Amino acid sequence: MPGFWRTICGGKQKKYQEEPEVAVEQQVQCTRSHGLRAFKKMALSDDEDVNTMLVGTQLWKIKPGWRQQRLYRLESDGMTIWYDSKAKKARSKQIFSVLHIESVREGRQSEGLRRNGRRFPESCCFSISFMGRRRNLDLAASTEQEARSWVQGLRKLMERVVAMSQSEKLVHWIRDYLHQADRDGDEKMNFQEVKSMLRMINIDLNDMYAYTLFKKCDRSNTDTLEDCEIEEFCTQLMQRPELEEIFHRYSGEDRVLSAEELQEFLQHQGEEATLERAQSIIHKFELNEKAKQHGLMMQEGFMMYLLSAEGDIFNQKHRKVYQEMTQSLCHYFISCSHNTYLTNHQLVGTSSTESYIRAFMEGCRCVELDCWEGTGGEPVIYHGHTLTSKILFKDVIATIKHYAFKYSPYPVILSIENHCGLEQQVTMAYHLRTILGDMLLTNPLKDADPSKLPSPEALKGKILVKSKKLSQRKCSSEEDTTRMDIAKELSDLVIYCQSVEYRDQPGNVCEMSSFSEDRVRRLMKESGNTLVRYNTRQLSRIYPDGLRANSSNFSPQEMWNAGCQLVALNFQTPGPKMDLNRGRFLDNGGCGYVLKPEFLRRGDTLFNPEDACSSMKILNVKIISAQQLPKLNQENPNSIVDPFVRVEIHSVGKKRESETNYILNNGFNPMWNETLQLEVPCPELALVRFVVEDYDKASSNDFVGQFTLPFPSLKQGYRHVHLFSKDGASLSPATLFVHLHIEDP
Repeated sequence: MPGFWRTICGGKQKKYQEEPEVAVEQQVQCTRSHGLRAFKKMALSDDEDVNTMLVGTQLWKIKPGWRQQRLYRLESDGMTIWYDSKAKKARSKQIFSVLHIESVREGRQSEGLRRNGRRFPESCCFSISFMGRRRNLDLAASTEQEARSWVQGLRKLMERVVAMSQSEKLVHWIRDYLHQADRDGDEKMNFQEVKSMLRMINIDLNDMYAYTLFKKCDRSNTDTLEDCEIEEFCTQLMQRPELEEIFHRYSGEDRVLSAEELQEFLQHQGEEATLERAQSIIHKFELNEKAKQHGLMMQEGFMMYLLSAEGDIFNQKHRKVYQEMTQSLCHYFISCSHNTYLTNHQLVGTSSTESYIRAFMEGCRCVELDCWEGTGGEPVIYHGHTLTSKILFKDVIATIKHYAFKYSPYPVILSIENHCGLEQQVTMAYHLRTILGDMLLTNPLKDADPSKLPSPEALKGKILVKSKKLSQRKCSSEEDTTRMDIAKELSDLVIYCQSVEYRDQPGNVCEMSSFSEDRVRRLMKESGNTLVRYNTRQLSRIYPDGLRANSSNFSPQEMWNAGCQLVALNFQTPGPKMDLNRGRFLDNGGCGYVLKPEFLRRGDTLFNPEDACSSMKILNVKIISAQQLPKLNQENPNSIVDPFVRVEIHSVGKKRESETNYILNNGFNPMWNETLQLEVPCPELALVRFVVEDYDKASSNDFVGQFTLPFPSLKQGYRHVHLFSKDGASLSPATLFVHLHIEDP
């Protein structure tokens, strides 16, 4: 990196060589090292709780019918928890990262501890919940103080994770692999250990090139790398020539960005491009204090900016609730779960209250309760007439009370499938009232317009019951003798979500209908506009076909195209369909409510999802590179991915997709520089899905990572795409680097 800096002097801009190239490079490396030290200092200060974790604690791991004491310890990186195991496992099976922890719960708050942890004092118990589908880790300490130290320590480290930059996450990632590759623990790396590390991080370097790089960094001529030499090797390895090229294009010969040059870059990005904005970015991201004082940005600071949230493909303004929340409930797509209680299979799977917690964590606002007669007068929830296990109705309601509004303040709908007799229906109503208390909506809102449903804003913090209803109350249909087996106590709790058979004529706004996926497809083909208009004033719920015994999902996009609000998916089943659901509800702050496009809210709309869409955009995506893709087979050191990227457009009509060529044996920093062009029909409804797969000519390709987002939330220009695993967990620091441009056809 040339050592030319600029300064403003007497109103003129001049260049001068303040430091030689080597000194600048050393300064860059020192900056990286300083960032690492600062990270360690912030995460591993003299905090008593964190120090307890560093020393390690004997904790009881508790599972059904089994418990075992193991040593759990925080690694020196302040991000990795290691535990001892008598079973012979690879290290990757004996660690987990603080990055992947969703929450830490004190006491017996998990279903597992309530059932299996009774022999331990509640004050000694705690549970760790993970992102994605990984099961809870239920633990018990020997003393209350030890439990408190772990709970508080983990929470402090989680707070630190939230504040971490992408570059700090990268530091953590590379340090972990360095630690694994240093097999003899001498904190030095010989060439064989370096080769081992390269395979771990998903890169197959030519031996000659790898050795040349190794010797270049071995300044001590000891045939090992240590301290700064290891750091220099990693710095060389993690160079981003594609970012350097962009930086040099805008910075000119002196290779330093002025605020005016950064302003030009922002303008080309489609960002707010004022001089004040450019200056604020320099102040926020520039690492070198002297450059910052002169209002200049060096290459390291520019890379930090592009790796930050501001360089993300997803519009950061959409990470907060920004949409109008005062429209009728039926004017929103609402995140909805099917058979929420199940953890997996529809016929033989386990039912669990934990599934409700996980659904709420993902922003779900409508959960399902299949209620059946239980022993001892207590109704149960399970998939009736199957071998799925049973859980008590009252336990589910208690769980809903504690978690319904922990992740979103907007209303929750309980979709009740009622198979109980009158007596146990009365018990259900009793539990709903006594457990939920004021959370439960028991009367229509005062001064509400009876011609339309209330808004999410008006119903904040309220739980609504969706079920059948006796006909004598307000918001009910004509007398129907088939519903006379509904207990009045339960019927009285149904206010705005009364289940009725679908009629293609306008009905009471408090009535709603449920459809199987096949039936709604037929309705869309026969009378698509009629269904769209129905959904402008009433709610509809779509559920998977009963033949999906393995809890698979349908594509929710086709149902959203008809304006259906409650598209119920099996949240317990990861895959492309759930990716679309997560992408849709990533919008509007992840609150579980997304305002439908205007043409799906107008009562006189002519929109028909079966017709060709009149609006269209063209998306040009240049897939430039990827960084730190996950290794799919951790146990096979020679297994390295051959990645390619596919971009999908999900909207009305058929799915559009286009893909790159594959890159052989490089998951660390593959470079494509390929441009894909895709049509985006009905852009207000469209989702964009980026998928990375491992090419396999002999069998089906393996999934590596993905990211899905609404087309209106996409930002143009040079962007990083942060990838997620199949079950929705972050794959940080894995990213794609792309350039996007949207144009009219």
